[in-house]
Amino acid sequence: MSPTQSTAQRPVLFVSLPESGLVNPLLVLAAELSRRGVPDLWFATDEPRRADVEGLTEGSGVGFASLGEVFSELSAVSWPDEVYREVTQASRFRAHRAVVRQSYRPDLQAEKFKRLNSVVEKVRPALMVVDCVASFGIDVALTHDIPFVLSVPFLPTNVLTSLNPFGPSGTPRDFPVPHSGFPYPMSFSQRVRNELFKYRTLGMFFHPAMGKVLSEDARLRKELGLPKPSPMTRVDRAELVLCNSVAELDYPFTVPERMELVGAMVPPLPEAPRGEDDGGLADWLDAQSSVVYMGFGTITRLTREHVAALVEVARRLQDRHQVLWRLPSEQQHLLPAADTLPGNLRIESWLPSQLDVLAHPHVRVFFTHGGGNGFNEGMYFGKPMVVRPLWVDCYDQAVRGQDLGLSLTLDRPRDVDPEDVVDKLTRVLGEPGFRERAERIGALQHAAGGRARAADLLLKLPALS
Repeated sequence: MSPTQSTAQRPVLFVSLPESGLVNPLLVLAAELSRRGVPDLWFATDEPRRADVEGLTEGSGVGFASLGEVFSELSAVSWPDEVYREVTQASRFRAHRAVVRQSYRPDLQAEKFKRLNSVVEKVRPALMVVDCVASFGIDVALTHDIPFVLSVPFLPTNVLTSLNPFGPSGTPRDFPVPHSGFPYPMSFSQRVRNELFKYRTLGMFFHPAMGKVLSEDARLRKELGLPKPSPMTRVDRAELVLCNSVAELDYPFTVPERMELVGAMVPPLPEAPRGEDDGGLADWLDAQSSVVYMGFGTITRLTREHVAALVEVARRLQDRHQVLWRLPSEQQHLLPAADTLPGNLRIESWLPSQLDVLAHPHVRVFFTHGGGNGFNEGMYFGKPMVVRPLWVDCYDQAVRGQDLGLSLTLDRPRDVDPEDVVDKLTRVLGEPGFRERAERIGALQHAAGGRARAADLLLKLPALS
């Protein structure tokens, strides 16, 4: 039976927050189903992503269902500078606490729930595919008893390890808690701090201010008829957990039966055609012998001092390596005068495709913030890394990459010391083991199947048969 026949009148609804790291893997998966001619595909997310969804026109196409404008409190891209400083501070627990306090907004989650509820009543999906941070999407699925698939663009243990010392967990008790950045196994001191991280996380909900938030959450959940939240509900109630990683990128753990590690979600490449639209970037990459690619995601905010330090890094790599730097246009005013920039530095405010850049054989190392998508995509293309982690899951990816011999982490990530950066880049570029190990992981990522295997798994679910 063809996919079109098997899913006729069986709509699939994708649900995601608009953050690039969450929505992009689901856009790739939705596009794959569309190319296969699967009908009745819908994508519910915030209004700024309308063009991305409506651009998925190959095959059956994907309908856009708007969840309205972005709530700035829920979007790290639009957080005020003072909040950004709090969530990127040196203390990992305090940074973690700042993220929870900023993003735990029952009133806004309830509003997104209502908007998504209206979409569900219109679309009547047979299956929902929900990003693991969009808790309102899981609530809607549970309320309507709609089978759902959980999308995880992080390390698999990110959703399996309890932040609560007494909560159910899919990893051993002494496993590093998410956002702690601890290794495994740990020293005695690290084990104590890891346990304290859990208790402090539990303790912050006893603060009077957080108590008011919990009361508001309970009131709204009762009003909307929502089930009582549980840390492992999103995993335990999912028909399938799709994780965009491989087990070999995490510390040893038992993979639950419903979790499928499909590797990075990469679209067909090249993603962007060669020509005027790429500004000659592909030709430039072809002409180089060794390129360092610097890309720090959509959330990182650099200071003038950071920018000057990164320019100095490029200067010190002259005569050995070219440097390609994706620096958002809104931060380019921080650059020194153009005539003082080193000749080996190419700055782009936008790339037609970061994936095409990472896929290029002349790109030798990826200097990154270590977010879930970038980390897995870099590994997919076998690129060793230097990591400047700044918040939550980035520390978890960074410590695993370093322990596995795939990357090195800056000594003081909040600062940018040219000496430290050049030292780490030189070591990763000069020691063949980094590249060899990264290429081995890249082969495992490809073997995991990515978007094709994820689509196959979805289409085999009982909800679509």
